[in-house]
Amino acid sequence: MTALNVLIYPDDHLKVVCEPVTEVNDAIRKIVDDMFDTMYQEEGIGLAAPQIGRSIRLSVIDLDVLSEHYPEYKGFRKAFINPHILEVDEESEMLTSEEGCLSIPGIHENVDRRTRIHVKWMDEDFNEHDEWIEGYLARVMQHEFDHLDGVLFTDRISPLRKQLVKNKLTAMSKGKYRAAYRTKAAQR
Repeated sequence: MTALNVLIYPDDHLKVVCEPVTEVNDAIRKIVDDMFDTMYQEEGIGLAAPQIGRSIRLSVIDLDVLSEHYPEYKGFRKAFINPHILEVDEESEMLTSEEGCLSIPGIHENVDRRTRIHVKWMDEDFNEHDEWIEGYLARVMQHEFDHLDGVLFTDRISPLRKQLVKNKLTAMSKGKYRAAYRTKAAQR
């Protein structure tokens, strides 16, 4: 496994709608392994392929680190191939919680998300899954799967908050940011 560079805002890869994975082969398995390794090096809980410069519908999530507070996530480590949110339960609770992103280091903002979603994806064996997801995992999935559609969490914050982080994002676009992990400044 290899830790890869994380692309930093406003790299063009972060704004692309990703293409589906057509088959799981050794190359895809290697990308999955490298993504997990990269995520662990950076102490993240999720990573999407565009963040490492791959425009494919692939995300990895590992919530085991949260199992002290969320025991239901003990051992939770999955790759999500070609994931799509089919439906957001508009009757579920709207929860506001702070989010950050490895591709936007140093910025954390509150984002509103529903707590229940209907998701379809394939696992590393290309088996299809179709289920309703609730709670914190639903939030993480929405964040990671947004990346696959070229959407960043900063696209989901209020207009006022966008104005307040504008200078930080501008500085980041000029290579002025700090991250304790391997990054690659924006390519535009």
